[in-house]
Amino acid sequence: MRQEDTLSRRLIVLKAGSGASNNLIRGLKAGDPSFFVVGCNHDRFVLKKSSADRSYLIPSPDQPGYLAALCRVVREERIQLIIPNSEADVTAISNLLGELPCRTFLPRKEVIELCQDKYRLTTFLSRHRLPVPRTYEVADVRRIERLFRRFKRGSVLWCRIRRGSSSLGAIPVKRPEHASSWIKYWEEMCGTPPGSFTLSEFLPGRDYCVQLLWRDGRLVQSKMHERLSYYVAGGGPSGVSSTAGFARTIFEPGVIRTCAKAIRALDPKASGVFFLDLKENARDVPCITEINAGRFANVPTIHDSIGTQNMALAYVRLAFGDSLKMRTMRRPADEYYVLRDLDTAPAVFLTRQASEGIRDARTDRRTIRSTT
Repeated sequence: MRQEDTLSRRLIVLKAGSGASNNLIRGLKAGDPSFFVVGCNHDRFVLKKSSADRSYLIPSPDQPGYLAALCRVVREERIQLIIPNSEADVTAISNLLGELPCRTFLPRKEVIELCQDKYRLTTFLSRHRLPVPRTYEVADVRRIERLFRRFKRGSVLWCRIRRGSSSLGAIPVKRPEHASSWIKYWEEMCGTPPGSFTLSEFLPGRDYCVQLLWRDGRLVQSKMHERLSYYVAGGGPSGVSSTAGFARTIFEPGVIRTCAKAIRALDPKASGVFFLDLKENARDVPCITEINAGRFANVPTIHDSIGTQNMALAYVRLAFGDSLKMRTMRRPADEYYVLRDLDTAPAVFLTRQASEGIRDARTDRRTIRSTT
């Protein structure tokens, strides 16, 4: 009998080999080393970097044969739970509910679809009196000037694509020609359909990410961090990204309550994982800019490797129907930082550990001192 045959819980993590999924696998293994994790991806070169116990090449979600290949892997490896970890995979798995021979633990399909359209989501949240940036759909690029007149003259605005992740197509603009040229470029060079962009107020304040676990309308766990700097591949023109290069754990109960209210508005019986991005406006009010339903934040390390609550482990336990007590919100005893960069494992450390092992050579050589 193979060793893995004796292991109790067998999981598939999709988009294996990506930074986000490898981090998730790291969190799962930290929570319970007995998990047997199978990684799947349609890109064989990304899959080569998979940290899963076993890896499978499958078609992409939009190709014929995706369901059949996934089901073969599920049966061959006796998989009990599939965990999608990208927007495309969440959509694909949610469309296949009832056809997969194993568990899933996702929000309702209608909730996923609403959250993946940022303009529809912003309109929905606004109707429920939740704080969101003032936002307009750019239905016709020829009407950009009219939209600009709805904002204070000279304001910096935020122009972005209403679907997608990683700040796709996002840029700050100050004049109508900035926005119209940017949108035309994406339409002509990238094939972006007309009507894909929105224009909203620019949010200059602090940048938060809040991750929540729900089952049957009950908030079970919540953690949050603040993005302090960004990992922006290729020096994107916006200068920001949903991928933090440097972040810290924080505790802002009011922000968590706002997020919980938003999820309850979306679905009073919500289940699964959600992570919300919020940014403070000019009046220091945290506004919800997007909700990612059904997948983990791309910095799960900071939620799984610190404290007593491993959110990846809790997700699996909830998916299997295990009993978990709701954690009362409380301020963590310590503040942690996470530092991420290309081709390095994320570093997680306490504030007081930031200078360990470093000598300060900024002064005269005779006064070089250790900061340990």
